[in-house]
Formats: sequence, structure tokens, C-alpha cells
Amino acid sequence: MATPQDEIVPDSERRGLIGVLPAGLRPYGSLMRLDRPIGAWLLFWPGAWSVALAGIGPRGFSLILWLALGAWAMRGAGCVYNDIVDRDLDRQVERTRLRPLASGRASLTGAWVLLVLLCLIGLVVLLQLPRTAQIVALASLAPVALYPFMKRITWWPQAWLGLVFSWAALVGWPAVTGSLALTPLLLYAGAIFWVIGYDTIYALQDREDDALVGVRSSALALGAHARTGVTIFYLLALAFWAAALWRERPDGLALVALLPMAVHLLHQVATLKPEDGDDALRKFRSNRFAGLLMFTACLVVGTS
Repeated sequence: MATPQDEIVPDSERRGLIGVLPAGLRPYGSLMRLDRPIGAWLLFWPGAWSVALAGIGPRGFSLILWLALGAWAMRGAGCVYNDIVDRDLDRQVERTRLRPLASGRASLTGAWVLLVLLCLIGLVVLLQLPRTAQIVALASLAPVALYPFMKRITWWPQAWLGLVFSWAALVGWPAVTGSLALTPLLLYAGAIFWVIGYDTIYALQDREDDALVGVRSSALALGAHARTGVTIFYLLALAFWAAALWRERPDGLALVALLPMAVHLLHQVATLKPEDGDDALRKFRSNRFAGLLMFTACLVVGTS
């Protein structure tokens, strides 16, 4: 027979990476989403694209590994911070009511300690970067800190998430070249629209609960036009990315490298079922593979 405690423990804490942790640490593993690496992948890819399009350089592959560690740590830190801020709202939403702070399985003090530890890992990564890249990376702290509040004040928190989750595109380029340029700005702009698109798809899962508790999202703002909206965001992303690739190699072959990414994104929206939460989640998660396709395009153009 299930006990009350069993009823508030997600299955993911009984298996996988979290399942091998001591029982007392499992809620904190959930707090930093060890069972859901998709967010770390999505945070990582723009930085990897930027390094690849900058030509990799002598430290390129080590930089990519450092950026991967930083993405994992800072995504975890972002989730912990978000759950600290949203713990009362999370209790009112079906999909989030079992989160460790919302359900009481993790303490607020423990969450703050975990947040500090993850930020220290981020600091180690920061120290591996050249000075310009360090300054650009530090400039992201303000928008990161403000993100959890956006869903309370704007119908487009996904746009703010785009600013935050795409920031690594501005870090990777100066990490290779030592300075910023127009190309990473174009790459960043495209990544922002990509994030708005895929996070709108993700938000389709929560439309009913969000409307009930007063949380705002692009999925609610777009209503019945969600598919059209995501299509427009993806097309804008592709346009900015095409400009970035063209700037580095003004050749039609550079745009051909972008075709697999274009086909993938347009297939997402062509087959999207806005009323099906499971389909929305699958489409959202498929952007991990989309990131790889874009990385391949940047690597081909940047090293050719």
C-alpha cells in the first residue's frame, strides 16, 4: 500500500541517476533536474555553435567541454532558483506540484546551499575563459535573476527566456577570438527566436493550469494561433542564422549546411498537435537533436 510520502515522490527519484543517490539527497537531485538533462543541452548548444562558427581555434574543443560543464551547472542553478521563487505557484499547478520545494521534500535552506554550490562550479568555468568572454558571461546574471518573475508581469516570459538561454552564443565567440562581432550577435538573435518557439511548444502542456493560477505564457497569448506563432519564430531564427553563416562564408553552400536544421524545425510545427501535451513534450525535447544539427552547420562553415 502506498504511503503519503510515496504519493509525493516522483518515479524519477526511484531510478536512473537520482535513484542511485542516498535517499536524503534525491529531492535535491530533482531540484536541479538531474533526471531531465534536456535543459542543460538547450543551454549548452548556442555556446557550442558560437565556438564552432568562430573556427574552433586551438582551445576550441576544451572550451566546448568547459561550456558543457557550465551549462549543466548553471541550468541546475537556474532550476533551483526558479523553484525557490515559484514554490507557492508550483503547488497550484498539476505538473509542478510534486517539485521538491512545493511538496516539502526539500528544505529552503538546503536549496540555497545547493544553489551556492552550483554557482561555484559556474565560477570555476568562468575562470577558464578569456577576459572579454568572462565579462560577457557575467552580464547574463541580471536577466537570469529576473526571469522567474517574468511570467507574473508579461504574456511573453518565453522571450525573456530566449535572452537568457541564448546568452552562451555571445560567450563562445570571444572565448575563441577575444572580441565580439556581428556574427555572434546574429547567431544570438536567431537563438532567441528558437527558444521562444520551442518554449511556446513546452508551455502548451500547462495552458489550463496557467490560466487558472494567473501565470502568463506565449502559449496562452497565442491561443488558437500557437502553431502559426511557433512557425514565425522558427522562420525568424533560420533567417538570422542564415545571415550569420553568410557573413562568415558568403556562399550558397553555407546556406545548404542550414537545410537539415530548417527541415527539422518545420517538421516540428507541421506535425505539432497543440492540444496534445505528450506530443508537445516530444516536440520540445527534439530540440536537443536540432541543436546538434545547427552545431554541425556552424562547424562546417566555421572550419571550411
